[in-house]
Amino acid sequence: MDADAIFMDDNASPHRARLVRSYLESETIPQMAWPARSPDLNCVEHVWDMLGRRIAGRSVPSGTVHELQQALLQE
Repeated sequence: MDADAIFMDDNASPHRARLVRSYLESETIPQMAWPARSPDLNCVEHVWDMLGRRIAGRSVPSGTVHELQQALLQE
């Protein structure tokens, strides 16, 4: 591992297990502090946000489920 590397995880339970923490500490692997369930680590959250903004910004709002489906497909 590169000397300048910092381990970053998403704070999921398997990554926070005592065994994993002990290993990282024993190997002196620096860890980045990161909040649990951070949307910054889940790129699909950015896609959903962008899609929602584009749908909300349309000049003519969707009136039916079919129209909304078509708008989503167009975006």
